[in-house]
Amino acid sequence: MDLKLIFIAFIGLFYCCNSQKEGNECINKNAKHCGECIQAGAKCGWCTDPDFLKQGETVSSRCDELQSLIKRGCNETLIENPLGKRTILKNNPVTDRSKAKAKAETENQKLKPEEITQVQPQKVSLTLRSGEPQSFELKFKRAEDYPIDLYYLMDLSYSMKDDLENVKNLGTSLMNEMSKITSDFKIGFGSFVEKTVMPYISTTPAKLLNPCTGDQNCTSPFSYKNVLPLTNNGATFNTLVGEQQISGNLDSPEGGFDAIMQVAVCGKQIGWRNVTRLLVFSTDAGFHFAGDGKLGGIVLPNDGKCHLENNIYTMSHYYDYPSIAHLVQKLSDNNIQTIFAVTEEFQPVYQELKNLIPKSAVGTLSANSSNVINLIIDAYNALSSEVILENTKVSNNVTIEYTSRCKNGVINKGENGRKCSNISIGDEVHFNISITSKGCPNNTSPEIIKIKPLGFTEEVEIILHFICECDCHSEAVNNSQVCSNGNGTYECGACRCKEGRVGRECECSSNEVSTEDMDRTCRKDNGTDICSNNGECVCGTCECKARENPEERYSGQFCECDNFNCDRSGNKLCGGHGRCECRKCICDPMWNGTACDCSLDESTCLASNKQICNGRGRCECGVCKCDDLKFQGPKCEMCPTCPSACAEHKDCVECRMFLTGVKKDVCEEECNYFTMRKVDTKDKFPQPTDKSYPLTHCKEKDANDCWIYYVYTVTNSSEKVVYVLDKPDCPKGPDLIPIVAGVVAGIVLIGLALLLIWKLLMIIHDRREFAKFEKEKMNAKWDTGENPIYKSAVTTVVNPKYEGK
Repeated sequence: MDLKLIFIAFIGLFYCCNSQKEGNECINKNAKHCGECIQAGAKCGWCTDPDFLKQGETVSSRCDELQSLIKRGCNETLIENPLGKRTILKNNPVTDRSKAKAKAETENQKLKPEEITQVQPQKVSLTLRSGEPQSFELKFKRAEDYPIDLYYLMDLSYSMKDDLENVKNLGTSLMNEMSKITSDFKIGFGSFVEKTVMPYISTTPAKLLNPCTGDQNCTSPFSYKNVLPLTNNGATFNTLVGEQQISGNLDSPEGGFDAIMQVAVCGKQIGWRNVTRLLVFSTDAGFHFAGDGKLGGIVLPNDGKCHLENNIYTMSHYYDYPSIAHLVQKLSDNNIQTIFAVTEEFQPVYQELKNLIPKSAVGTLSANSSNVINLIIDAYNALSSEVILENTKVSNNVTIEYTSRCKNGVINKGENGRKCSNISIGDEVHFNISITSKGCPNNTSPEIIKIKPLGFTEEVEIILHFICECDCHSEAVNNSQVCSNGNGTYECGACRCKEGRVGRECECSSNEVSTEDMDRTCRKDNGTDICSNNGECVCGTCECKARENPEERYSGQFCECDNFNCDRSGNKLCGGHGRCECRKCICDPMWNGTACDCSLDESTCLASNKQICNGRGRCECGVCKCDDLKFQGPKCEMCPTCPSACAEHKDCVECRMFLTGVKKDVCEEECNYFTMRKVDTKDKFPQPTDKSYPLTHCKEKDANDCWIYYVYTVTNSSEKVVYVLDKPDCPKGPDLIPIVAGVVAGIVLIGLALLLIWKLLMIIHDRREFAKFEKEKMNAKWDTGENPIYKSAVTTVVNPKYEGK
């Protein structure tokens, strides 16, 4: 058990020391100049007072926590502690309009998409100090009647033949449904099959003209075709889609990723606007991705650029399929939200793909695509009801934390702090964005970060400025004479030495630091220890080493002093009432002693009568020391061997008031030490509430066995006063007649009682004897009617043959 306790204590001490060491990041930084100090942490400051350092302290001792610097004697006005700030540069309010109002607007009154604001603010400037977070509120409000662009990308391989028939009328039907959501809707159409190389398609001339078998009439295979750029004419959509023909390929996976990439990056050809962008990807098969192109001899990775000529992708034979990560990047960069409309067979595959692509949805397509309109509406509602923030890449020394305040008071933090769900049109949600830097980047020029909701074109531009130097840096004196005739820059109260120079004032060359002559000046009293083994000799001057506990320091010309080896009291250095300087306690006001454990405050010795130690002692270190050893207690108020105050003064009170008692002959000589005051009733005695000093109420017997009453007190001016009742309370003599009568009556009553008791006992005895006689009488055995020795003379004989006839 003892070993266990020792182990626990050791572990606690270990963690305590480590926490102290790690806790003061300012000292651990060992900063050589002000700029390096303020980058250590938000609590760090640099003292610019030229006379701040003590002998033996290094330049890095100027860097410490603010309260510690003030405690060590640095004037608060001489502490460099620059703070970060936040400035909102552009703060247009979010748009607030209804759909009915939007429809009532004339063509000239209608807001352009770029004039609709859903994100506030739009531009922020943050000045960052290392370790100090700067935050701002981002507001997002989903605007009503917000324009929508929808591009329908369809697989035209042979297996989608029946689906194409249903899609031919999609334009007008979808326009009618979407008009319930927005008055500004555009729709486009594109198709894809596969790369036009083996082994994805047959390259025989006949198959290139008609890849379908039998008498089926199919169009030539192609990779991707932009059939109809975005338009608000649903009839045109129906017409152009109605002219499309099915094609064919050899393998089951399709080349849809090539088509998605072109739709994402060819914004001009597709006709994308800066509004909500939806891409509906319709297929009944899987997909090829990066690396599959090697089967056709294609090894160049997809370049993520637009290669449409006459609305046809012309580089499918040259570039490989894009990777999923590449697609995610391009879809995000171009604010495109993807809806995968796939058959039930491929639901699991596209569900996994959805998990990799933010702001995407998956819907189950019926065998002939008859439910495609409901699928698109449901997927759009699901996508638009969630807002997810993303930011551009930041440098390694910058971190961003998100906290969301969503609908119904829901608060999310961490990774979930980026998003809010179940948002309806007109709902407003808030995000707290906190940005922190650690240190300064290599490039100190401003850094720009952009934060936007996924799937939306609006964004917040954040300009980051970094505080890498103190304000006093601008007042630095290059080649200052203070720094050993120009061997350094005098900056922020200290010398910043040139390369190859060392010392507090750059007075030495680094090549001369450890010479024997210089070491001699670092030995106290020509001893053998350099800097008392508590430091290093630099330029003939001791620079004291740092301790593991940053609060502990060595100092002095030879590092012979420290601030942690002073006397302790209550397990506290200098009793917690002073500071340790050069192994001696410098006590706070009102404290004294080698360990500052002696209080000079006498209020703790003040008795209830306002006297120090009741006038019987002196106050030393806040504790009463009684002059007479017979007195005890915290304030010399107790005397176990002394008579009580009443008994002590009884004889003098009796002789002065009634001229009786043992001291009546010496009363004038021995009993003049108090003032006597007569009272005629006990009610006139002073009560405890009447005076601010203690009172002693006494009741004592005098020489005549009479009770005398008095009150003894000592006033605030140390005057002893006795209040005496002017008449003693003497007992009266006994009344003999009642006593004699009582005795006689008692004797008579006792005699009568004894007679009654005797009579009662006799009655009880007689009754017991009579009962005993009656019992013996009942138990008698003989018959008193016959003679027991009488015998009859008659003998009766019976004939045995006689039958009574």
